[in-house]
Amino acid sequence: MDQELSYGSDDLEEPLTPVLRGAELVEAPDLICHTVRIVNVVFAGDPATGDWVLVDAGLPNSAGMIVEAAERRFGTGRPPRGIVLTHGHFDHIGAIVDLIGYWGVPVLAHESELPYLTGQRAYDSPVSSVEGGLVAKMSAWFPNELVRLSGRVEALPRDGTIPMLPDWRWVHTPGHTPGHISLFRERDRSLIAGDAFTTVRQDSVYKVITQKQEISGPPHYFTPDWASARESVKKLEELKPARAITGHGMPIAGEELAESLRRLVCDFDKLAVPSCGKYVN
Repeated sequence: MDQELSYGSDDLEEPLTPVLRGAELVEAPDLICHTVRIVNVVFAGDPATGDWVLVDAGLPNSAGMIVEAAERRFGTGRPPRGIVLTHGHFDHIGAIVDLIGYWGVPVLAHESELPYLTGQRAYDSPVSSVEGGLVAKMSAWFPNELVRLSGRVEALPRDGTIPMLPDWRWVHTPGHTPGHISLFRERDRSLIAGDAFTTVRQDSVYKVITQKQEISGPPHYFTPDWASARESVKKLEELKPARAITGHGMPIAGEELAESLRRLVCDFDKLAVPSCGKYVN
């Protein structure tokens, strides 16, 4: 393997398998939410032209599933123009080295996220003692060693544009990580939220497995900056999205999305912030 491309040595297979594993949910003619075990990746692009971009890179050992789904939708020999990362946690970059090796495409992320993607800095450790269910308690065993994409990942333009997705712009939504971004398309108000907010309580085994829809903030055990997370949700609510694909949980749209986001903004401390934990105060 290229010395500049490597995973952390603590890579593992996520043990939880929700009922929607492998589901493909069409949110617009050119927007697909594809579930890879407990996390969503997004295919943004037109199957007729084969011009598309992958948003996020799934869990460790999921490259084969992502490639198979992509080739089923866009055809073989049609790699994406690139990969855009909402952030660099293990469940969003787990297959990135394999996908770069297979497709040879560029990777873009926020400049504040680059140190965590090039082996310079490590994320704050997950907090297994945080308020929440069994997933939170298991988080101490989640991968947190450095991924190294030196020379293969670039910073997104500072003006909010995404070169390979001209109809979209990125929005800085920190809190869950320093360089977390969401993606927004004005013409149909489509939102790819990453983990700025979720539509499932990611700390609960039961809710993860059943994918019981429940709007919430970012995962309790992996969010070190709740003040910034609160402001990020407010920023996204002000965009008035018509539909949203989140990193975890089923997509949400229409009045259900609007009302859920309003409620999350108004009651963020109650609905999103854990009552205890290392990063709460």
